[in-house]
Amino acid sequence: MVSIHTISLRLANVYLIEDSSGMFLVDAGMPGDERHILRYMDFLGRNDLKLIFITHAHIDHYGSAAAMKCITGAPIAIHGADAQAMANGETRLGEVRGRGRVIKWFLPMIETYFRAAAVQADLLMQDGDDLNAYGMAAEIVKTPGHTPGSSSLWVENRHVFVGDLLSTKGRPHAQRYYASDWSQIPDSLRRIQALQAEKIYPGHGRQPMDSVTLKVICTGAG
Repeated sequence: MVSIHTISLRLANVYLIEDSSGMFLVDAGMPGDERHILRYMDFLGRNDLKLIFITHAHIDHYGSAAAMKCITGAPIAIHGADAQAMANGETRLGEVRGRGRVIKWFLPMIETYFRAAAVQADLLMQDGDDLNAYGMAAEIVKTPGHTPGSSSLWVENRHVFVGDLLSTKGRPHAQRYYASDWSQIPDSLRRIQALQAEKIYPGHGRQPMDSVTLKVICTGAG
């Protein structure tokens, strides 16, 4: 059975998944956030990071991936459809709505100031791939819409890490600011709902979500 540690960083959450075989990192925060992740690993007394899984290629989720790989030697995994954007050090917002327009305006300055290190993925994941080879009972569930390759990590048939598909920042809600394809968001939500996870871990917001809350969101998503 795994232990899940939430690290709420400047702009997004990252998650350390701990079990007897090693540590696994879901997302890597902004450039420079590696020091917070490494400090937390030191607190846990662990230095055995086995894999870095990136839910999607936005700077607040892969920004410290290159540094974490350099320091720990852990390989980086991302869905193949988002790999090139990460390799280019890009954040492709797609069509923006609402408050997303403000971030789109600021994004060039953010990218210039933080200078996310472009990084090649070691593992190009596809829907249904598992992480058994790394000692984790986990499966990749493609949940596109936010980005073409946005993917969730389904762990031990109990926990699911959904990146920016869902948020518990403020009132729990589905992605509503950025999407490469808005029409895919409802189907991705239904894929997560079908898992009937005990806990759903979002990219933003300090608290996980339960399946009851997700059902309400899915109903409203059409």
